Amino acid sequence: MIQISGMPFNENNEWSSNSTETFILKRLNNDQAIHSYSSLEELSFDLRIRKNIVSSAKALNQSQATFELFTGTRANQEYWDITSAGGIRLKYGVQPSKAIQDIFQNSDAYGFECATAMVIIFYHAALQVIEERVFNELFPNIYLYSWHFDSDFGLKSVRTHYFIPGDVVYFNNPDFNVDSPQWRGENAVVLEEETYFGHGIGINTKEEMIDVLNELRNPDSQTSAYLTNVVTRTDNSHLFNRTQVHRSPWIQKYQQIVAQHDRNSISHKQYLQYLNTL
Repeated sequence: MIQISGMPFNENNEWSSNSTETFILKRLNNDQAIHSYSSLEELSFDLRIRKNIVSSAKALNQSQATFELFTGTRANQEYWDITSAGGIRLKYGVQPSKAIQDIFQNSDAYGFECATAMVIIFYHAALQVIEERVFNELFPNIYLYSWHFDSDFGLKSVRTHYFIPGDVVYFNNPDFNVDSPQWRGENAVVLEEETYFGHGIGINTKEEMIDVLNELRNPDSQTSAYLTNVVTRTDNSHLFNRTQVHRSPWIQKYQQIVAQHDRNSISHKQYLQYLNTL
C-alpha cells in the first residue's frame, strides 16, 4: 500500500492521464508491503522513474547494442574508455547526459553484458525525468561495470514475489553450461502485462525466459532455471531528495569502490556479496 506522510493514499483521477503510471500506481497501492512517500510530488517522481525504466528497457531492446562478455565490451570512444576489466568509463570532459544518450542514439557501437545493461537503463530513465544540468551534477564520473552504481542514485534489493514495473528481477540458471558462463542467469526489467526484458534475450514472459535459459544449461541437466524472489529497485526517494539540493560542480565527488569480478550476468545481490568482501 501507498502512504503519504504516514497516511494511506487515496487514488484519484489526476493519474489517469498516463496509462502506464496509473497501472504502476495500482500495483504499488495493492502491494501488501508499504511504499512510503513524504509527498505527492515524491510519489509522482517514483512513478515517472518507473515508467521511464520500462520505456528505456523497450528502447534498448529495439536498439542494435549487443550482448557481450566483459572481454568483448564495446563503446563509442568519443564518449567512453574501455577498462581492462571490461568496464565503460566516461571520458574526461564529456557531459554524462550526452554519453548516456549516445548509447541509445548510436547503439551499434556498443556491446555489454546484462547487469551493465540494467544500470544503463536506470541512468537513461533518470535522465528523462530530472533536468540535464542536475543529472550532470549528480553523476559526473559514470562508470558502467556490472552492478556498480552511483550512491546519489542508489539501489536496494528486497525479497518479494510481488513485482512492479520498473523493478529488476533475476532468473537463476543453476546448472548453466560451463562453456557459456554468461548464461548463469539473466537480469530482467519488469514490464507491463507480465513480460520482462533481458539484454541478450529480449522481451518475454516468465515461462519463455525460463525456456531460453533451460536451452542454455548443461545438456544432461534436469535442474530448471527459475525466477528468484529477490527484486532490485532504484532508490527513487533518495534520488528525489538529491535532486532538491544543488551540487556545486567544483566539489570533487567521492569515488566509490568497484567490486571487480569475472562473472557476467550476476544479480545485484551477488555483486553486493563481492563488494562486502573488499
